[in-house]
Amino acid sequence: MRYRRLGKTELMVSEIGLGGEWLERMELEGCRAIINACEEQGINILDCWMSEPNVRTAIGECIKDSRERWYIQGHIGSTWQNGQYVRTRELSRVREAFEDLLTRLQTDYIDLGMIHYVDSEKEWDEIVSGPFLAYVRELKEKGVIRHIGLSTHNPRVAKKAALSGEIEMMLFSVNPAFDLVPPTENLDDYFAEEYDASLAGMDPERAELYRICEGQDVGITVMKGYAGGRLFHEKTSPFGVALTPVQCIHYALTRPAVASIMAGFSEVQHVLDAVGYETAAEEEKDYASVLASAPRHAFGKKCMYCNHCKPCPADIDIAMVNKLYDLAVMQDFVPDSVRAHYQALEKNASDCIACGSCETRCPFGVDIVERMKKARELFG
Repeated sequence: MRYRRLGKTELMVSEIGLGGEWLERMELEGCRAIINACEEQGINILDCWMSEPNVRTAIGECIKDSRERWYIQGHIGSTWQNGQYVRTRELSRVREAFEDLLTRLQTDYIDLGMIHYVDSEKEWDEIVSGPFLAYVRELKEKGVIRHIGLSTHNPRVAKKAALSGEIEMMLFSVNPAFDLVPPTENLDDYFAEEYDASLAGMDPERAELYRICEGQDVGITVMKGYAGGRLFHEKTSPFGVALTPVQCIHYALTRPAVASIMAGFSEVQHVLDAVGYETAAEEEKDYASVLASAPRHAFGKKCMYCNHCKPCPADIDIAMVNKLYDLAVMQDFVPDSVRAHYQALEKNASDCIACGSCETRCPFGVDIVERMKKARELFG
């Protein structure tokens, strides 16, 4: 298992994480089997957004002897009322539900206190200026949560949060299908049976969000990485082609600022399938060729940081140079941190010999040699 730094939290989290939603459907022993398998495979981060009491109790029972090896994303604002999940900002309900989370997980702290499910810009503005965020800050001051996070599907909300200075990391929906769709406050829009034919290429606001998070050092953990499983089947995929779990994981992990993908597991084999990413061959990870040749909504002329252009005869990490270039040009000046990262590369755009071999392998038709020239001019 490889581990990545989760932005400014400085936590080193496993590339594959445990999204806990499927555990709601299991008895204690089923839950234990999944969590034990995750521990054996080196997974060290789990997300518990669920408010249902039994699943919280089961997770707590399963990790009580290994609590210190887990980083827990615990959600603030996810409550259980009259036998059902309710998302709320009503502070008395919020407090009660969060205290219940601590009790049932048998812990006195949560590593990542997640402001739960904010997809409306208006709601985000209300949270920032109201008692909800004050409560979250209070929890952090007391050490009950170690870091403040946010879960959202809306890149406009995510952008506001990343620039606010309040949020250290976020749980965001990342997959090649959702990345086509313009910002929306209606989650169902992402799961539409068909997308508008004009959607071809990553939505610019989502691309900007990833670069902002990288620049602000706001780490991302990924939800909806498989788009609810729709990407696994040709008939339900908006591209008209199927992707594998390994390809979806690789797509998510090649986005700027992403540290971990929170995958859902309904059986132990699903854990092993996801962790298989860590030893998969480059050919198995290759989402780029699949998307570029898809009959619908192909990406084009934009670097997707997929590393399909490798190997470079000059040994340049082309994807990283492109990522840093994109991060730099979105601002009026090159941030010192980005310049330092670029200069720390063993080989950079100045080493490009303009042979064009990378362009023959790029599925998206990116003018890589020209981008290397621009990066060289920008960074010096």
